[in-house]
Amino acid sequence: MRKPILCLALTLATVSVATVVATDAQAAGCAKPRTAFDQVYCSGNMFSQTDHELSAAYADLLKQLRPSQQDVLRKSQVAWTKTRDAQCSEEKQNGYYVNLDCAVEVTQQRLNFLKDRDRECKSSGCEGRKLGN
Repeated sequence: MRKPILCLALTLATVSVATVVATDAQAAGCAKPRTAFDQVYCSGNMFSQTDHELSAAYADLLKQLRPSQQDVLRKSQVAWTKTRDAQCSEEKQNGYYVNLDCAVEVTQQRLNFLKDRDRECKSSGCEGRKLGN
C-alpha cells in the first residue's frame, strides 16, 4: 500500500510571499525569506491561514441558507475544491507537489466569493443562483 506523501515543491512555480502576511509569519522572517525552505515554510503558513479563513467564511454563509441553498453551496464547494486541487497540485510517483502560490491565490479568490455571498445574504437576501459558482 502506497502512502501518499505531501511534498511542497518549488518546481511547479516560484513561490512568492503574498502582500498580506500573517504577523507570526513576519516574525519568522517571512518578509524576506533567505532560502527556498524558508519560502516554502512561509507560503505554507500563508496557505494555512487563508484556508482557515475560507472554512470560517463557508461555515458562516452556510448558517444563513435554507436547506436547498445549503445543498447548492456544498456541491459548489466540492467542485471548487476539485478544481483548485487539479489546478494547483500534481501527483507524481514520489509524492504530491503543491504550487503554494496558486493554492493561496485560488483560495483567496474563493474566500472573496464566499464573503461577497455573505454580504449579499445580510443585505438583500441570499440568491440561490449565485451560490453555485
